[in-house]
Amino acid sequence: MTTPNPVPHDPTVDWDWSIGKKDIFDAAALPEGVAWLEELQASPDGQSVACVAYLKEAAGYGLCRNGELLEQTFERAWLPRFSPDGRLTAIVQQDGVWTLAVDGEPWEEFFDYAWGTNANLNGDLAISVQREGRYGLLVNGVLWDFLFENANNFALCPTTADTAAVVQTVTMGQADVFTFQKGCYSVARNGHVWDKNFVNAWSPVLDATGKRVAAAIRSTLYDYSIAVDGVAWSKSYQCVWEPCFNPKTGAVVAPVRIKGKWGLATDGDELWSARFMQCWRQTFSPDGDKLFAIVSPSFGVWTIACDGAPWSQTFGGLLDELVISPDGRRAAAVGKEDEQWAVLVDNLIWVGWYAMAWKPVFSPDSKHVAVKVERSDKRYSVVVDGHVYHRDFDQLWDPTFSPDSSKVLLRVVENGTYSRIVFPVAELL
Repeated sequence: MTTPNPVPHDPTVDWDWSIGKKDIFDAAALPEGVAWLEELQASPDGQSVACVAYLKEAAGYGLCRNGELLEQTFERAWLPRFSPDGRLTAIVQQDGVWTLAVDGEPWEEFFDYAWGTNANLNGDLAISVQREGRYGLLVNGVLWDFLFENANNFALCPTTADTAAVVQTVTMGQADVFTFQKGCYSVARNGHVWDKNFVNAWSPVLDATGKRVAAAIRSTLYDYSIAVDGVAWSKSYQCVWEPCFNPKTGAVVAPVRIKGKWGLATDGDELWSARFMQCWRQTFSPDGDKLFAIVSPSFGVWTIACDGAPWSQTFGGLLDELVISPDGRRAAAVGKEDEQWAVLVDNLIWVGWYAMAWKPVFSPDSKHVAVKVERSDKRYSVVVDGHVYHRDFDQLWDPTFSPDSSKVLLRVVENGTYSRIVFPVAELL
């Protein structure tokens, strides 16, 4: 049984939810000493927009927030991102080495290279790093105890500072297939590696406590399974996909392929019979009582299944971005058909097809769904419960519902100006 972690503080409670439009920054008005600005990034609360700025005289880079340059400058800066709690992060270079800067202040340790910023609701930050040809993670400024000659598939727990990655534990020469087949890869949690090696490992996933890790593994060239905390399931399969933890029981569930068909297994036992052409993106309801997945009942046909039962509405191209409502009773995804995208919610396809549609967002009370969409003319808007917002924009970030589910926050760029807009859901519906 998994002990639930304390629920992180909901940052949206502290945001400004006043109805109306607020202009924040005119990107056409370059700050003094800036030659150009790179791609804009909006903060979660919409009050800030930031980007990397190339400086004229210093011939270096800085970080610009709401039109003002932060004091520190760098040889290079890239991947600016806001953490869920509103801090501005960027990977920066000084004296030829790299680290993460938070609100313009670099961490103390520097590396030959750094990439892949991760952040969670608990306020933890992590980046992937390489030093002298060895790889690992830097978490909240603290380096793993051990680095590896190869590390990838980095993961940060959503609620704790625990991390995991696939790591190479045995040195191989070029084309050394014999050593490879004996098993050279494993999984490290917080830098400490499992005592079992595999031919391959991928997609490590941490549970809500950050103490347990599950990963897909290959024990031979032809046998696939799931390993949990270093112990492989007793059964092998033709193939497996990324596992997940049941938030209620702690059981591990993964898609498995048996005799050419796909189903779901839990801790090595069959859960959904292997009868689908494909089955993946399995997602539990928050209480762990319901299990949803994207499935293909027949070749080229995609839909959602709940507890093993496929929905009747299908797409012929693709279905992805499965999201479950906070109350666990509803599901949504976006589907593709003939190069156009639509939104699938509760076994109903909304009216309207788009050049692109992004991951659906449920309101906290589970009653509303909002989706960012792109029209054919490269304009962006938001659809709420199937109703299209009356304006579109040059640029748009994912929408956010207010804590009471009555309002929607949009972060937009129109005619070079970044703005935040809050409107009542009832106004649109």
